[in-house]
Amino acid sequence: MEERFLKLAQVLPDWYQSHRRDLPWRRDREPYHVWLSEIMLQQTRVEAVKGYYLRFLDALPTVDALAQAEPDLLHKLWEGLGYYTRVRNLQKAARQILEDHGGVFPTDHKEVLSLAGIGDYTAGAICSICFEQPTPAVDGNVLRVTSRVNACYDPITDVKTKKAVSSKLAAVYPAGRCGDFTQSLMELGATVCGPNGAPHCDVCPCRDFCLAYEMGCQMELPVKAAKKERRVEEKTVFLMRCGDQYAVARRPETGLLAGLWAFPHVDGKQSPQAALDQAAAWGVHPKELWKTVEKSHIFTHVRWDMTGVYLTCGQPAGPFRWVTAEEIREEVGLPTAFRQFWED
Repeated sequence: MEERFLKLAQVLPDWYQSHRRDLPWRRDREPYHVWLSEIMLQQTRVEAVKGYYLRFLDALPTVDALAQAEPDLLHKLWEGLGYYTRVRNLQKAARQILEDHGGVFPTDHKEVLSLAGIGDYTAGAICSICFEQPTPAVDGNVLRVTSRVNACYDPITDVKTKKAVSSKLAAVYPAGRCGDFTQSLMELGATVCGPNGAPHCDVCPCRDFCLAYEMGCQMELPVKAAKKERRVEEKTVFLMRCGDQYAVARRPETGLLAGLWAFPHVDGKQSPQAALDQAAAWGVHPKELWKTVEKSHIFTHVRWDMTGVYLTCGQPAGPFRWVTAEEIREEVGLPTAFRQFWED
């Protein structure tokens, strides 16, 4: 097995130089840029991230600007990317860099790992790409590649498997090409040895030493443990309009979508009359319920089944902020779970 890890290190950096995609965050090795891109790319497709990455850096071009940004600006820049804890941790880490490292991004792997929101994968990516250190960044793409190359049936969802792969990769990192090796593993897993459908073995630089290809078991790998079923929660979401203003409310400071703006909502699926009664209790003087819409949104461990209730109201009252459509477009960052009702 170790021999095949060594072959990966020998073959992939050159392959990467001639086959890598032109992505905005690969145009330099500035730690802030690499860090931001890696955080954005968690749970998010590359094509979706490109625009967000460029807009974010245009608004907040430095770690100092990120540290000082207003929360509502951060949430607006992140709007639609999901997993908002990521952007809150970005700011926490930026403040750590200013306070603990004089505004200079740390180069020591342990110090990078101590920053808010940075785990083994992101620390490995930053230190190898930016500082040429032999620190693997092992994610699903890398585990898929190594599982197939070694015909390894150990579940990649097992922490022990990930640690073993990381240890074997660290031992073979090519001096002076650490960044290329890290990115080549990512690139191969994303574009050739992909997650959906059959891998493109005909163009794979590892085909000559890939055990899964030799044995014909590519589609059996990698092995994953069965996921737990998500719990389902029902919500009723209120889109209340009074003149040219709409009601929004701040989510609680802890829990799912903490601190974000949302349309007012309550637990459970309410009937039209119950929704009108709820709106009346808020003091908004509901005049007409003119539409209901059913939507769902999937989080990591829970699915929200939501009923959107569209109301015309006579009084901009209640524990809400009343904003215009322009403010929703330009200032108020709504997570996708709620924005889908606005765009319906």
